[in-house]
Amino acid sequence: MSDGFASLQVQRGYTPGTPQNAVAPPIYQTTAYEFASLQDAADIFALRKLGNLYSRAANPTQLVFEERVAALEGGTAAVAVASGQAAVALALLALAKSGEHIVAARQLYGGTVDLLQDTFADWGIAVDFIDQDDLDAWRGAIRPETRALFAESVTNPTAQVLDVRAVADIAHAAGVPFIVDNTVATPYLQRPGAFGADIVVHSATKYLGGHGTSMGGVIVDLGTFDFGADPDRWPQLTQPYARIPGVVLWDRFGAEGQALAALIKTKYVHDLGPSLSPFNSFQLLQGVETLDLRMAKHAASGLAVARFLAGHPAVARVHHPGLDDNPWAGAARTYLPHGVPAVFSFDLAATGDAAADLARVHGVVDGLRLIKLVANIGDARSLVAHPASMTHSHLTPAQLAEGGISPTTVRLSIGLEDPDDIIADLAQSLDRLEQRA
Repeated sequence: MSDGFASLQVQRGYTPGTPQNAVAPPIYQTTAYEFASLQDAADIFALRKLGNLYSRAANPTQLVFEERVAALEGGTAAVAVASGQAAVALALLALAKSGEHIVAARQLYGGTVDLLQDTFADWGIAVDFIDQDDLDAWRGAIRPETRALFAESVTNPTAQVLDVRAVADIAHAAGVPFIVDNTVATPYLQRPGAFGADIVVHSATKYLGGHGTSMGGVIVDLGTFDFGADPDRWPQLTQPYARIPGVVLWDRFGAEGQALAALIKTKYVHDLGPSLSPFNSFQLLQGVETLDLRMAKHAASGLAVARFLAGHPAVARVHHPGLDDNPWAGAARTYLPHGVPAVFSFDLAATGDAAADLARVHGVVDGLRLIKLVANIGDARSLVAHPASMTHSHLTPAQLAEGGISPTTVRLSIGLEDPDDIIADLAQSLDRLEQRA
């Protein structure tokens, strides 16, 4: 190598591909990768061999994260992307195109509803929203052009627990995959694949990361849906792949359960660019390493807080399926044997005067000191939000009511602080509300 100053400052001290013995996955903070030869590059671009291509599609730190989350969910492949919203969008776009159709639960996170009812409509993809507990509604909404059923395992913010097995059976009878957003439960509290789900998505920004520092999302193919059984319905996988001559994704990757992931990475991540950075991949990996420990404490503390709120006179209702009188308590026992997630909500007692009720909500939320007002969930810190004016503010009054959200609904995400401190913070704010009444 030349010893010119500029050459030295750019290249000295590093040989690509040199193995190291670091015990933690490194941060591969690079945009691109050196190929061994032009033939090596051509083979990777043509999917004839695996290898690092360009960091828009993936990076080596991300690959560790993908493999780890796929293993936790019992899946065959995963695709990590820049956010949970990107994970939902790309999982569905890989299955449904313009003129086709999706059936979704109406009890979805507000941002997901925005995506499906507005942006997907712009792209010519129809979406019907139905009550997730109405099995006849799921069946009745399916059309010949339906390409997926979609719901959350545990809803945000009212913690409704989905009957995953029943909806999965309906999807499979119709010959379409069932996609479950498992963000709130995480694979520690529930593996949807054990109950028939085919694809799982996560906002890794939440509990998988757990520290509130890094955005990310992940799609996990559980390898259970046979796209080859009805090839005419899935031409994107079963017909020659137009952008890579000689490749049929299902023939090349279907046996290993990698075909859907290959499609998402080489088309949708490649074209739209919602890439997960190496640094965020590393940060999310650190969170995953303590997932079981954190989720156990989140769940225990959340239940303790819910029991406290259920006995407070300022609270009309607590939406927590760990409470015996909750409509989804039975479903929680079936689907959440290791505990109920710590994202739930409660309704303040209403006065009948809308302005007065809103003032009461503001008083309680603004009166909290330990619990932070943040538009997020799944953080180490305890968080509070008002769905009707924040995360679900784009929904109509009818949609809010259908999702179990009232103007007095307050959402909590219980963190890792001492549960007695969390309860004391809620108590002092709620008690002041009672004193003002």
